[in-house]
Amino acid sequence: MTQRMQGQVAAITGAASGIGLECARILIEEGAEVVLIDRDSARLSTLCDELGPQAHALELDLLDGAAVSAMLPRILDLAGKLDIFHANAGAYIGGPVAEGDPDIWDKVLNLNVNAAFRSVQAVLPYMIERKCGDILFTSSVAGVVPVVWEPVYTASKFAVQAFLHSTRRQVAEHGIRMGAVLPGPVVTALLDDWPKAKMDEALANGSLMQPREVAEAVLFMLTRPRNVVVRDMVILPNSVDL
Repeated sequence: MTQRMQGQVAAITGAASGIGLECARILIEEGAEVVLIDRDSARLSTLCDELGPQAHALELDLLDGAAVSAMLPRILDLAGKLDIFHANAGAYIGGPVAEGDPDIWDKVLNLNVNAAFRSVQAVLPYMIERKCGDILFTSSVAGVVPVVWEPVYTASKFAVQAFLHSTRRQVAEHGIRMGAVLPGPVVTALLDDWPKAKMDEALANGSLMQPREVAEAVLFMLTRPRNVVVRDMVILPNSVDL
């Protein structure tokens, strides 16, 4: 590896699996220290042992608003500073609206929207004071293309895109870059409620990506010159027609 992230400190939510874990792994490979944020403390401990001394575990329930708002000092205690914050954690829900469960929708929206926004607000004053930083979201192609089989999830990602780009314009003058990676379908736990037949078909025809492919896109975004921002990077399996 080229050690392109040497000296950088990143914090990633939802880092115990999937895209978050692969982003942590690739940044560590490139020389960064990473604070892995997740509620699964046992999994975090195992992963940090595996990833080595550049990995730091921060157990946090993102649905605990007060804890999210107070997370910055905990990140700084672990790693000393913060250069990159990646709001990656999220939940998925699909299916017809008429047959949906609004109580489940509330949980998905709280995590995908409220917790993501609150976590960014928690670190922004620190980055503004330092006049530097990167904030990334794991959004979705569903944030720019309404997906008929997942209207609630789509709505949550449209909200992320709106928040991201309005906030990005507020903080650009402070040297802070904000952007989103917007993947199509990725093999992660978010797809656990896909019908088996749909999952088998997607795996067979190559219409699912792997988390590492998303992590490589994130690394590309973070390694652009400071005068360049990749505000949206949509990545899709070649066989997906969107």
